Amino acid sequence: MRHHPCSSFLSFPPLLLLVSILFSFVSSTPQNSLNEGFSLSVEDDSNILISPDKSFTCGFYPVGINAFYFSIWFTNTANRTVVWMANRDRPVNGRGSRISLERDGTMVLTDLDGTSVWSTNTTGTNVQKAELLNSGNLILTDPQGKILWQSFDYPTDTLLPMHPFTKNKKLISAMGEGMYSSGYYSFFFDNDNVLTLIYDGPEISSIYWPDPGLDVFQNGRTNYNSSRIAILDDMGSFVSSDLMGFSASDLGTGIRRRLVMDYDGNLRLYSLNESTLSWDVSWEAVSDQCTVHGLCGRNGICVYTPKPQCSCPPGYEITDSHDWNKGCKPKFNQICNQTQKVKFMKMPLTDYYGFDLAFQQPVSFKTCKNLCLNSCDCQAFGYRLAGDGACYTKSALFNGYKSPDILGSIYLKLPKSLDTSEDSAPKGSDPTCGSIKPETPSRYSVMYDTGSGRTKWVYLYSFALAIGAIEVLFVSSGWWFLFRRRVPRSVEDGYQAISSQFRKFTYKELRKATKNFKDELGRGSSGIVYKGVLRDDRVVAVKKLGDVIQGEEEFWAEVTTFGRINHMNLVRMWGFCSGKAQRLLVYEYAENGSLDKHLFSNVSTSNSHSTSRSTSLEWKERFRIAIGAAKGLAYLHHECLEWVIHCDVKPENILLDNDFEPKIADFGLAKLSRRGGADSEFSRIRGTKGYMAPEWALNLPITAKVDVYSYGVVLLEIVKGIRLSSWVLGDENVEMTGLTRFIREVKRKIGNEEGFYVEDVVDPQLKGKFNRNQATMMIKIGISCVEEDRSKRPTMDAVVQALLKCEDEPQVLTAKMHS
Repeated sequence: MRHHPCSSFLSFPPLLLLVSILFSFVSSTPQNSLNEGFSLSVEDDSNILISPDKSFTCGFYPVGINAFYFSIWFTNTANRTVVWMANRDRPVNGRGSRISLERDGTMVLTDLDGTSVWSTNTTGTNVQKAELLNSGNLILTDPQGKILWQSFDYPTDTLLPMHPFTKNKKLISAMGEGMYSSGYYSFFFDNDNVLTLIYDGPEISSIYWPDPGLDVFQNGRTNYNSSRIAILDDMGSFVSSDLMGFSASDLGTGIRRRLVMDYDGNLRLYSLNESTLSWDVSWEAVSDQCTVHGLCGRNGICVYTPKPQCSCPPGYEITDSHDWNKGCKPKFNQICNQTQKVKFMKMPLTDYYGFDLAFQQPVSFKTCKNLCLNSCDCQAFGYRLAGDGACYTKSALFNGYKSPDILGSIYLKLPKSLDTSEDSAPKGSDPTCGSIKPETPSRYSVMYDTGSGRTKWVYLYSFALAIGAIEVLFVSSGWWFLFRRRVPRSVEDGYQAISSQFRKFTYKELRKATKNFKDELGRGSSGIVYKGVLRDDRVVAVKKLGDVIQGEEEFWAEVTTFGRINHMNLVRMWGFCSGKAQRLLVYEYAENGSLDKHLFSNVSTSNSHSTSRSTSLEWKERFRIAIGAAKGLAYLHHECLEWVIHCDVKPENILLDNDFEPKIADFGLAKLSRRGGADSEFSRIRGTKGYMAPEWALNLPITAKVDVYSYGVVLLEIVKGIRLSSWVLGDENVEMTGLTRFIREVKRKIGNEEGFYVEDVVDPQLKGKFNRNQATMMIKIGISCVEEDRSKRPTMDAVVQALLKCEDEPQVLTAKMHS
C-alpha cells in the first residue's frame, strides 16, 4: 500500500481515514513509477513497479522466512531471477518495512523499527518520481525528465545489456548458491585499466583472470585506455576499451541476457531459454574452474574431474566440512627446528599459485629440496623439469590446483614421524557442497522471527485491515501506537543487534568477564580498555567509555560502523553494553597488543626532543603490518556499502594478533560518507596531533585522503623505527616535526643521487636485514601519502596494489652496506 510519509492514524478524522483506506486499495495496481511522497509496503504483494514492457519487476523480494530485499528481477523467468539489490547485505523484516520516495528527493528503505537501511544520495535534489525502465534500470528523475540517480550506477553481481560498465563500477559475487550477500569474487577495471577477476577473501587477495602469469599484452589486452569502459550489446557481444571482447554462442537479437559474477568466481553470460524460462550459459571467462583462486581455501587442492572438487593434501585435514573457504589445517606443528626430522611428500601434477619465497633456475632437485629444508618459513617446494630445473619454495599454500597440464610436482614438508598412509589418496569434495550451500532460510528465520510478543501488534493491525471494520481499526491503531513506543528499545536490545551480527551484553556479564575491570590493557582519550574472558571462553578486549554523555557520539559511531564492516585487517566487534551510566564495547582480543608498543620504546621524559626507537619487529613483520593496514583502510574506503573514513590512524590504533597480522581498531571518530555524495565538513577537529592531515587545520572538506596521510606517517615510522610525529631540532636549531626533517633528508639524498639512501633511512636496529626493494617502495609510498596537496596523495587501493607487487619477494635479505 501507499502511505503519505506524514500520515498518522490517530491524527486522521474518521472520514479522512476511511477515504485514505479506500484510496490505498484502489491505487495498489502495479505501475512503472512511484511519485514523490509515496511508498511501497513489504506487506502488500501488489506494491511493485513493472517496466512498460513487463520484462522487469521492482519491489520486495522474499528470501528465507520473513526476510526481504528491495530488488529488481526478471518478471517471467523460472525463479524470478534477481538483477539488482539495494540492501543485499542487510535484509529487512516482512512486517512494517517500506521503500519511500521522500519529499527531500531521497528514496529511503526503512525496516520494521523505522531505521534507514538504504537510501539514494539525492537529498536536496528536485526528484519528482522513481521509474522502472524496459532496460531494467531504476531511475529517479526531476520534472524535466533528467536522471538524478540510477540503479545502473550501483550494480550488484549482474550487468544487463546496454548497461555501461566503467572504472567506478564493480560486480561482486554472492556469498554462495541461493544466497545474496556480498561474496569474495569481483569483476572490475583494475588500476592498470584492465578488466580483472579477483578473489578477495578473509586471508588473501589474488587476481586470477586474465592469466596472472602473463603480462597485459600477452593476455591480448592493452592498458593504454584511460577511458575504462565496456558494454554488452543487445546482440550478445561484449566490447571493452582494454580490447577484451567476446560474443554469446547464440549471438543474435531478441534474446534476454545477463552477465553475472557468479558465486564460484566465474564470470558468465546467460541467455534466457524462452521455452523453459531457464538460463543457459552462452559464454564464460574461465574454462577450467580450478584456476579460480580461493575455491578450496588455505592448503586445499582443487581437482577438475570434470567439475571442481576440493581435497586436502597428505598430512592435512579439512577445517570445516561445511565450508571449503576455510580450507585444510595441518595435523602437525610448523617445522622450524633444524634438528627435527622431516620428509617430503610428492604431489605430482600439482601446484600452489603465489607465495613464492624464492625462485631459482636452473637448479638441481637436491638444491631445491635443501632450500626448503633450511628455511623455517618454507612449507613446500615446487619443482619443474620443463627445460631447465625451476625451483619455487612456498611460504604459504593457497590456490592449490591439480591438472595434467602442470609440468611439475609439489613436495610437502612434513614431520617424518607423521603417518600419512591414510592420506595417500585424499577424497575430494565438491566445493559447491558446504560453503556455498544456502544458509539463508535458517539464518533469517531466527533474525526475523515475528512470533514474539513485541510484534503482535502487527497481526492486530493486519487483521483490522483485512476485515475492513473501521471500529476495530480505531481500537487496533490505539494498540499500534502503544506498542510502537516500545519498538526502539526492543530493537536495540535484540533485533537490531542480531541483524548486525553482534549482541548486547549486560554490565554484570562484562564486569564478571573482566574480573571487575582488573586487567587494564591501555587507555586513551575516549576510555580504558580491559582484558576479559566471556562465558564461552572467548578472550575479549572491553573498552569502557569514561564520560557517558560526551562519549555517546563516539560510542554509537563505533557500534553502527562495526555493524556494517567485516575484514581480516579490522578488529572484530562482538557486542556492546548500553545503560544509563555505562557504555562499553566488546572487541576481539589481539594477543600482541598495539603496534606502538613493538615499534617504539618509552620516550624519555627528560628530553622533549628525543625520539623513541624500535625494539623487536623484524622486517617481514613490518612489511606484513604495512600491507595489512593498507588493505584494511582500502576496504573501508572502497569496499564498504558506505565509505568509512577512520580519522585516527596511528600505531596505537593498529593492533597485532598472534601472527602479527594487523587489525585497525578504535572507530570512535569514524565518519560514514555515502558513495557519490558531496564531501562534508566535521563540526570539530578529530584525530591525533602528528598524524592529522593539513586539511584539518585549513578547514577544508574532509575526505578519505586524511586517512591516507595518517597511513603515510605510520608507514614511514615502520621503516624508520622512530616516532616521526614528534618535534625535533632541525638545521640551525629550528624546531620542526621529525616527519618534516625526515622527508627533507630523503628528498635531498635522492636529489643528490645517493644510491644507498635506503640503507641510511631504514631502522638501524634491523642491522641491514631487510628487503631493499620493499623498503624503497614503502618510502616512496609514504612520502606520496603525506603530500600537503591531497589531490597528489594516492588512494588506499593504489597503495595496496603497489605493495602487492613486491609482496612475494624474499622477506628478509641482508642489504648491501656501504662505508
